[in-house]
This record gives sequence, structure tokens and C-alpha cells, in this order.
Amino acid sequence: MTMRSDAATDDRPSILEDIPLTRPSVPDPGRVAASIEEVLRSGRLTNGDRVRALEESTADYLGVRHCVAVSSCTAGLMLVLRALDVSGNVVLPSFTFAATAHAAAWNGLRPVFADIHPDSLTLSPESAAHAIGVRTSAIIATHIYGTPCDTAALEEIAGERGIRLVFDAAHAFGSLHEGRHVGGFGDAEVFSLSPTKVMVAGEGGLIATDDDSLAERCRIGRDYGNPGDYDCVFVGLNARMSELHAVLASASLDRLDERIERRNALATMYVERLGDIAGIGFPSSGADDRSTFKDFTILVEPGEFRTDADGLAASLHAVGIDSRRYYSPPVHRMKAYRNNGAKDVRLPVTEWAADRVLTLPMWSEMRADDVVRVTDAVRRVHRTAAPT
Repeated sequence: MTMRSDAATDDRPSILEDIPLTRPSVPDPGRVAASIEEVLRSGRLTNGDRVRALEESTADYLGVRHCVAVSSCTAGLMLVLRALDVSGNVVLPSFTFAATAHAAAWNGLRPVFADIHPDSLTLSPESAAHAIGVRTSAIIATHIYGTPCDTAALEEIAGERGIRLVFDAAHAFGSLHEGRHVGGFGDAEVFSLSPTKVMVAGEGGLIATDDDSLAERCRIGRDYGNPGDYDCVFVGLNARMSELHAVLASASLDRLDERIERRNALATMYVERLGDIAGIGFPSSGADDRSTFKDFTILVEPGEFRTDADGLAASLHAVGIDSRRYYSPPVHRMKAYRNNGAKDVRLPVTEWAADRVLTLPMWSEMRADDVVRVTDAVRRVHRTAAPT
């Protein structure tokens, strides 16, 4: 553990721990260890009761007919696109984690990037509609940072055009949209349970859907496309979740809402302590929505704040505070995609946001004095930075 001398809230030097970007929450480690020992003694590490129990409990929590446990959100997105038998082009945001686009590309689909809404930073329905062409077969939208998309507008567009709608819900297990859990929108929603998420399995994901046929195809697809007789019905992959990961995920489901409410309280504290600083802005969500705040992200306006997002990140790093540029570069600026013509795409809001975003530390057990230290450091940078 790194310790450093830093004046975090006043001018007196003190010895402080570094503040990481995130820490995974593992409720009741003793209970988890005992359950893992039971699994190990059983000799059944995959395709067992723990995965099935997780699928049932998460489907019940989300209010959907089916949850299909998989090895990762990326694998889940790949499977959903394969199971839906889409082809041609897929419209998706560039302001997202690369896996959203990778899942399409791995299926031989062509990602067509659309812009985002300047307030929520989620996929703009208007931009998505404009990007749809004759070869478009699906839209993938991301609930960015746990902020729900405009699902109704996107469902209307997909329905009118006769195309599929999938949500990358990696950040959003526990998010609410207009009083309803994220999970039942579109054809399917796919969640991540990796260590940076509010609900964790170590590594893992969940496909949520109300479509019986799609759920069954995803279950077959996660086992190579093998329906049980080794006569594979389509080209699947090994995307099974292990019993060990299911144990951790089931434990993590306990008191999930309590952790999400804690993160919302921390986010409110961040906004209250940073909201009066010139050049600091915040993405927003709907009045009737609840974000998981998987990430807490600010927007840094260089001219007003007097340094840019990279400069603020470097200053925070110097005093032991971690941060990330989620998402800079956006996907269409990445080497993997700009070499295929994406560099010519014009996405003004995406590029505006990508030049300004900075994600600050956030985890479920974060203390109020950690937020004080981070926000005091941001304020100190603003006070002392030379004008740009």
C-alpha cells in the first residue's frame, strides 16, 4: 500500500493512503469462502446449481423472464448478436468501452458510429436514426456510467425500422429507468459482473431478456452452440460462467440496492462540493431514473477551469488520487477502427465530451472524507493552475 505526504484539506502535511479509482465490494467474504469450499468438494465446477440459482434470482430482481449467465459482458454481447442472426451494419455509440464495438466486429458486422446526447452522454436517438441505412440490422446502445438511455425513443426507432435493439448494460445492474429496472428493454440487455462493477462475480456477465427463444439460443451458444448431443446448431463459443463465479455474484446481489444508494449519496456529495467551480460540469440522468454510478465522471472545460482533463488527472495523480479518461479516445478514434475508415466519421458531441471527461474515484464503501480529499484537490488545482 502506497503512503504519501500531502496536504489534502489544509496546508499541514500528513501521511495519507493513495485513493484508487475503485475497489470491488465483496460482502461477507467468510460466507463466500464457505460456499466456494462446498463447490470444490462437490466436484462440479460448471453447469451446476449455483449458476442456475443466480440466473433465477437475478431474473426475479430485474423483473424479466430470463437471465443467462455468461463468462463476460463482451461474450454476452457477442452471443446475443449471433443468436439474433443479425448481419450487415450495426449502429452504436463511439462514446463507450471498446467491447461494445468489438462484439459487433467479432460477428463480422460493421460498426456504424452515432453521436451522443450532450446531457446524458448516452446514444442520441436522433443521431442513431440518421445513421441507419439499408444494410442496418441492429442498434446497440450503452447505459453509460449506469445512466439509462432514452429506451422509449430507441425502441420506437427500432420498431419502425424493423431492426433489433440491444443494450450494453455493463454498468447498469441496479439502474432504474422511469421506475423500472434496466434489463427488460429492447431485445436483450447485457450486464457485466467484472471487479469494477457494483455487482461482481470476479469475471462474468448476464444476458437479460423476455424472449424465450433468444434466451434458449444464448444458453446453447455459451456452450459452443451444442444443444446437448454435440451436433452444434450454430457456431457458438465457450462463454459459460463457472460455479465459483456464480457464488461470488450471488453474494454480491445481497444488499445491492443499499450499495447503489450509497453511491448515489457519494455522487450528490461530489456535485455539491464541485458544482461551484468554474469549468466543472456533470452528465445528467432523467428525473425518474437511478444510476448505479458505476463511475462518477466530470466534464472539464479547459478555458474556465484553467487546465484540461489531462492536466487535472496528472495533478491528482501527483497527490495519490487515481482517475481515468472514460472515454477518451472514443472508439472511432482508436487505431482498431480509424484504420477502417472510422476516422472520417463526424461526431461533434462525442468528440467534445471525450476531450473533457475525467472519471474520479468511486466505490461502494468509499468514505465521505475520501470525497473531501478528492474535491479539495480538484479545487486546489483550479486555484493554482496557470490560465490556458
